Amino acid sequence: MPSLQIRDMPDDVYQALAYRAERARRSLAQQAVVELREAMGIAGGRQRILGRIRERLAEGGARDLRSEPEALVRADRDR
Repeated sequence: MPSLQIRDMPDDVYQALAYRAERARRSLAQQAVVELREAMGIAGGRQRILGRIRERLAEGGARDLRSEPEALVRADRDR
């Protein structure tokens, strides 16, 4: 995977990135990738999946998921 090193980053940019990384519980490198993807309009995989889930819920509503966990496990094992 390619890497990127940034030199002479303005202090205010670094502080903002560090603050956002801490709030999101990410490393500086992880946060920088997230910020770059957002700036370029490249949504991350997680955001794309969540968007699809929201669309499906808006179209068809939520299904009833009140099954007992034990019944679901048994049904899965019986397959």
